[in-house]
Amino acid sequence: MAISSQDICRAADQLKGFVGFHGKRGTHIVRFSEDAFGMDVADDSIVPCSEFVWRAGSEQRMALCRERLGLLLAQHVDDRLNIGEPLRVYLRRADLPEIVAERRLR
Repeated sequence: MAISSQDICRAADQLKGFVGFHGKRGTHIVRFSEDAFGMDVADDSIVPCSEFVWRAGSEQRMALCRERLGLLLAQHVDDRLNIGEPLRVYLRRADLPEIVAERRLR
């Protein structure tokens, strides 16, 4: 089965969970509800995973960031984050440029 860039973008938009920056540890952490973050995570740093993986580019264009996807994959809770095969293929294909799409933040 061939996986298109549209399949990969759709899979990215279906990611679940939230990412926030933990100030004391200096790292991003993933939780499954906004209420699960402690006092060390600023409210303005908490974003849905489906938005976290997109890096802003020029105007309305955004790149699907392999580094940020890799951070989610490193959490080893793939099924809870809803990381599917299209995103795994995208991460493995580092020989291809990142997907750049025209989109708007939700």
